[in-house]
Amino acid sequence: MSNSPMKAWSEYKPSKTVGLWSCVGAAVATMVVGFSAGGWVTATTAQEQAEASTHAAVAQLAAGICAHRFMAAPDAEAALAALKSADSWKRDTMIEKGGWVTFADAQAPVDGAADLCASKLMESTTAGTPTVPRTTGAS
Repeated sequence: MSNSPMKAWSEYKPSKTVGLWSCVGAAVATMVVGFSAGGWVTATTAQEQAEASTHAAVAQLAAGICAHRFMAAPDAEAALAALKSADSWKRDTMIEKGGWVTFADAQAPVDGAADLCASKLMESTTAGTPTVPRTTGAS
């Protein structure tokens, strides 16, 4: 009796249909695992992620330049005092209206840079004395 299942298994010869559907199932399972847990993305998603990363990098660069320009201005201490006394949700508007994140011939400020600039300026003054914010990387 214990020999019967083993004998049946050893004599089993799958048809081409079973082999084909096994390959299809394995391919589908691989794609499901790859897209859900493996980090695979479609070309459109990759493009969207690259664009978002580019916009974030531009905003970060503009925020660094903004903070340096802000602190190098002749009235930096007065402007910084006004910025510190303003509500946190108004700070980015103050930075945009001051023109600190609008560069060269641009008509509009760099998206997201004003909020980052205000954050950098607030961080640079937490010790009490305003200092020009340092950026990471080689100078």
